[in-house]
Amino acid sequence: MSAPLRIHWCSPLDSGQQKASEKYNTGALDFAGIVDFAQEADELGIDSLLMGISYHMPDPLPMIGALVRETERVKFILAYRPGLVPPTLFTQIVNTVSWMSDKRISLNLVAGISPDEQAYYGDFVAHDGRYERTGEFLDILHRFWNGESPLTYHGAHYRIEKAQLGLPFKDAERPRIYLSGASDIAQQIAIQHSDCWLRYGDTPEGIAEASRTVLESGCSVGIRMHLLARETREEALAAVESMMENPDEQHREWVREFVGRCDSEAVKTSFRLAEKAQHDWLSPMLWSGAVAYRGGPALCVVGSYQEVAEYLFEYKKVGVSEFIFSGWPTRDEMRRFCKYVLPYLRELETIWDRDHA
Repeated sequence: MSAPLRIHWCSPLDSGQQKASEKYNTGALDFAGIVDFAQEADELGIDSLLMGISYHMPDPLPMIGALVRETERVKFILAYRPGLVPPTLFTQIVNTVSWMSDKRISLNLVAGISPDEQAYYGDFVAHDGRYERTGEFLDILHRFWNGESPLTYHGAHYRIEKAQLGLPFKDAERPRIYLSGASDIAQQIAIQHSDCWLRYGDTPEGIAEASRTVLESGCSVGIRMHLLARETREEALAAVESMMENPDEQHREWVREFVGRCDSEAVKTSFRLAEKAQHDWLSPMLWSGAVAYRGGPALCVVGSYQEVAEYLFEYKKVGVSEFIFSGWPTRDEMRRFCKYVLPYLRELETIWDRDHA
């Protein structure tokens, strides 16, 4: 019997009410809205909430520390960049949260997508060097969690002498580790150090081709993308059309300029996919029209509840084992997904397991 798909959601910066073509809300923190969203995700049975990281967002670490006290079951995927804090301190922080939350924390290590943004934090390491640093960072974390103490490490990016930590990860375990990126070196680091290679969306055929080496290594594959599901396909298409009325073209231009300066293969690949799509559709189910406004994660599965479930199952058939979803508005989409799409998806998994027993 195959393991059921893991369903995660991306935590919004507020209560989760946003259109695809609007600019990001910045300059304030609606933490009460974030708590309310997390509590509903908890009630709906979402596996984990991704807490993203970027200069325009609040820092995810203190928010997770607060959110684990406001929820009971939902886990939190901490997105963080090596280079911001030393690995010893980072391990200490994660271990602390594991005790506060009964181990409800996972990690999504991101090497960074923009030299401009990295420079904001005093980091001037180039693309491949950032991934090499990520590998060292994860190597150190694994050594701590494997009980190596005192720990001495001499690498190209980190030097540690006889490091010790008094508080281990709870129950002598470690968090699940996701590694994001689309480049060859990102895949290599994911295979060496992570449980799941996380990437932006593509067609099932595209994902199958891109993830072959990762799957052969035994590493899992996850996809970060959007959903828009309605009772009928006609309603879903009408929702897309309505959502894209009066788009913020100034924001679109800002995104275009940002992508032009970034050095992320994942981001550039997503925009190349969107550019080659015919009339904003990569396939009859995969809409790319929001990528220009929202970036790589905005590739969106659109259709009826049953169509969306069937299309998502095609990803499982090529080896995908988990998804991190968002929507517009993301709270409404999460509700619809859990109530209408997920039952179809679980039924397809049950039938598949029965037929392949």
